[in-house]
Amino acid sequence: METTQVEVTKLLLQINTIKVQPSNPFTWASGWKAPIYCDNRKILSYPDARNFIRDQFVKVIREKYPQAEVIAGVATGAIAHGVLVADQMGLPFIYVRAEPKSHGLENLIEGDLKPGQKVVVVEDLVSTGTSSLKVAEAINNFGGDVLGMVAIFSYNFPQARENFKKANLELTPLSRYQTLIELALEAGEITEEEVEKLMQWREDPANWGK
Repeated sequence: METTQVEVTKLLLQINTIKVQPSNPFTWASGWKAPIYCDNRKILSYPDARNFIRDQFVKVIREKYPQAEVIAGVATGAIAHGVLVADQMGLPFIYVRAEPKSHGLENLIEGDLKPGQKVVVVEDLVSTGTSSLKVAEAINNFGGDVLGMVAIFSYNFPQARENFKKANLELTPLSRYQTLIELALEAGEITEEEVEKLMQWREDPANWGK
């Protein structure tokens, strides 16, 4: 898995999916100041990259969850990646909305999920894990059986690790924050001093930069 994380991280950096700017931080939708920004939607514009990510997901799922019967994508960022994975594996696909539709059938889960079916959730990005775990909870509440979750990238926040532990759900990211920092330093894109700032941010992102 370590080799895969290096390969995936190099790919994400190559197509500028991840930007690292300790001296010129971004502002996330949550209001947090962050020295890093990850936009995995860009992957879809690069056929070789999206196929490589798909293949790595398929490899992980077949190794860890051979009993998987359904692939679920998290709306909206992971829908396309989930479809690619489900198609490659010949499995049904569903996706879970952030909240139920306000019209029609008012669905929260789109697609056909039968009670008892074993599901693997595909996520594009995990920060605190709160929204990702809500998706798993929705599937379980509907009668599905979530085996685990895979993601393209995880910031590996302490809060996320604790949240997944409490939920008793395994998260397997293809790329992690620590691997990103190591490769960026190796490539000369950041300095040792900036590494320290980046690690401080990961330990307390809500208060970093205040």
